[in-house]
Amino acid sequence: MVNVTLLSVLRGSGPENQSGAVGGPADSPDADVAWHFGDPLGEQRTAARTAAIIDRSHRRILALTGPERLSWLHTISSQDVAELPDGTSAENLSLDGNGRVEDHFVLTDLDGVTWIDTEAARADELLAFLQKMVFWAKVEPVDRPDMALLSVVGPAARTGAVATLLGVPAEAVVYQAGSLDGDKFEGGGFWRIMPPLGEAHDVPAIDIVVSTDQLRTWWDRLTAAGAAPAGMWTYEALRVAALRPRLGLDTDERTIPQEARWIGSPAEQGAVHLNKGCYRGQETVARVHNLGKSPRQLVLLHVDGSSDTRPVTGDPVTADGRAVGRVGTVIDHFENGPIALALIKRAVPADTALEAGGAAVSIDPATLETDAAVPAGRRAQQQLRNG
Repeated sequence: MVNVTLLSVLRGSGPENQSGAVGGPADSPDADVAWHFGDPLGEQRTAARTAAIIDRSHRRILALTGPERLSWLHTISSQDVAELPDGTSAENLSLDGNGRVEDHFVLTDLDGVTWIDTEAARADELLAFLQKMVFWAKVEPVDRPDMALLSVVGPAARTGAVATLLGVPAEAVVYQAGSLDGDKFEGGGFWRIMPPLGEAHDVPAIDIVVSTDQLRTWWDRLTAAGAAPAGMWTYEALRVAALRPRLGLDTDERTIPQEARWIGSPAEQGAVHLNKGCYRGQETVARVHNLGKSPRQLVLLHVDGSSDTRPVTGDPVTADGRAVGRVGTVIDHFENGPIALALIKRAVPADTALEAGGAAVSIDPATLETDAAVPAGRRAQQQLRNG
């Protein structure tokens, strides 16, 4: 089902409707929302220093109702959510039988409903899987096209008029959530604190989920409170700088959770809890965690901006003509110039001369995992062999 997004309203009949909104690239998953409002790099600067509001209403919203919704979801997904407290969020994965990532989604449990948002391209498949797995559990997964998501990013999102409008307590922590206007959630909307974005990971991010008929109202309220309009270009640039992958762009059909840095409990801002019960694909996750390292790792690439060409998502990363990785999201950053996420073979050193899409690229060494520690399972094997 196609989401109701703000773009047609924001590009409406005059300046009062933010007619400067430019839609996303036609061949991108962000084609249905504003990509920028005329000054993409300036919008990133604003988000990093004050506050910006970004339309992300192209993400699909699902809902789980019923008394067994959390205990049931716990058994079929990678995150520990059986006892998730009310007013708490988490990131989660659905894996195939070989431990490869099929779906990544964010969930928030609030007032008897578990809200899920995910990439539109995979929403129908995720909903079908959830519905297929209900069996006798007291849970009902449904599509909620009447709900949509906006994001407010920047230091001023947690202080002053914006925070007051949203009703976010000063002491609220990452993945905490609450009802908008302080009322019990009955369709009025909710806020949740997400992990920070940006190169130093110091740009606060707050999602708000509201009914589609309130999208424009909340956009106007937040801009009046001081959040400047910004497009998805801003969100993507800050996300890439923070090394946060996006399903379908920074992952492929072979991606396992360790490659995308999705390992960890909610408190660790991960999507796979290593100390929970059985779920589909768990064997691969456990084997890699206990016996070895993932074959690839997510890194940040700096792209040569002087080149006449540049890589695009899906391009191979090569070293001396040999493929050693895959390009994910490519974006222009307001301080770092063109950057990209990529899945690179773990054995590739940071100083390797690389190329992608006809341009020279280089690994940001600060994003390369260099932990040489022997996994616990392999260490136990070695001890047994050595007596």
